[in-house]
Amino acid sequence: MLFSCPRPFLLISVLTLTPSITYAQTTPAAAESNAVRPADRALLSPAIKPAAGQPFGLSDNTELVYRLLDANGKPAGELHQRVVRLKKDEREESKKQVVTEQTALLKSGLYDKKNILVTLQDLTFRARRDTSFTDGMACINQDALRSFRDRKIAYAPVALAWPDRPTVGTDLPDGGVTINVSSSVVSIANVSTTLRKRRVVGGPTPLTTPAGTFSCYKVESEREEATVPRPDMAMRSTTKQVDFYAPGVGIIRTERYTKGGKLEQVQELTSRTTSAGATDEKVKYKAKKS
Repeated sequence: MLFSCPRPFLLISVLTLTPSITYAQTTPAAAESNAVRPADRALLSPAIKPAAGQPFGLSDNTELVYRLLDANGKPAGELHQRVVRLKKDEREESKKQVVTEQTALLKSGLYDKKNILVTLQDLTFRARRDTSFTDGMACINQDALRSFRDRKIAYAPVALAWPDRPTVGTDLPDGGVTINVSSSVVSIANVSTTLRKRRVVGGPTPLTTPAGTFSCYKVESEREEATVPRPDMAMRSTTKQVDFYAPGVGIIRTERYTKGGKLEQVQELTSRTTSAGATDEKVKYKAKKS
């Protein structure tokens, strides 16, 4: 069912654990104030210890708010993410090796500049050994996918790795998502977004946003968006993306550029609020090493 909803989006009565996206209709609703809520700087202070072992120090009910800015620095929308469940997994990578993996399940809602909900989706962040992982589902090209709303859709996300101790000059694995669109009888197209050639090019340097000041590493990558109806026909677009990443906190700022190298969009953290009382679930499963 399609719906519209003003901020805040986090009315979570039902938790869906499988990857999903809900599109909201664009019927206008009463717009709320677009003023950014003041950041709780105390929660971001270095004196506050992050949740031990959790991806990006997330705790149960942690809420992240990002603002979206266009090329001229004007508001273009907001992204709200809230942790709705934490899990502790035992990841069996071989017969003799079992690795503890922490998992955070989030609800993520994208709003336009009128505070109308555009999409709502489930994301999974993970942490194991010395690396945290964001969900490749967050890379979905929403514009390309909208024309396939009434079709069968199968998601194949690849998580993006973010090391706890980045080293300038090192390469990071590719990540993103491929979506197979089909009818009941035939495959229609593959729609994908992939971040390639990811490289740590700088840092750590201080970066200040409305949420506070963070010590960030700069990660550059090629963002390829593609729609492939059949093997001999493909529509591809490759642009530049720059992420500013703070170990133990997460992605602080993301810059996307046009093909011509001009700034197109900025996404930056405006607040991070945390409440105590995280609950863990323990499960065990086999998985390929990544």
